[in-house]
Amino acid sequence: MKNEIRRIETGTAPRAIGPYSQAVACGNLVFTSGQISIDPATNQFTGGDVSEQTRRALENLKAVLAAAGCGLERVVKTTVYLKDMKDFEAMNRVYAEYFTEHPARATVQAAGLPKNALVEIDCLAVRPD
Repeated sequence: MKNEIRRIETGTAPRAIGPYSQAVACGNLVFTSGQISIDPATNQFTGGDVSEQTRRALENLKAVLAAAGCGLERVVKTTVYLKDMKDFEAMNRVYAEYFTEHPARATVQAAGLPKNALVEIDCLAVRPD
């Protein structure tokens, strides 16, 4: 069925830390849950500065998208949540390494993030036909 809702779960990305899926696919759209700096091997928060946390969050997104049958090149929209906007430039430098096609994006400062993370990123992607 074309619009069947399918939950995406993979061991190559951190397990959900609450009652939600790593991603949900509906038709050819993939909606990911927010990813923070959690090591999928240990399922523990890794911390570090915002650059390190951004890199880990994006690697986690890559793993979730791969499980859904697509990659970062298929992302059409991201939302970046920063604990502090002073980290924008450092986050943006790492982000630019991963998104060379420049999807649409919103970046907002959040009052608090899970595990006291400095950054959280989610996305919307389109799977190939």
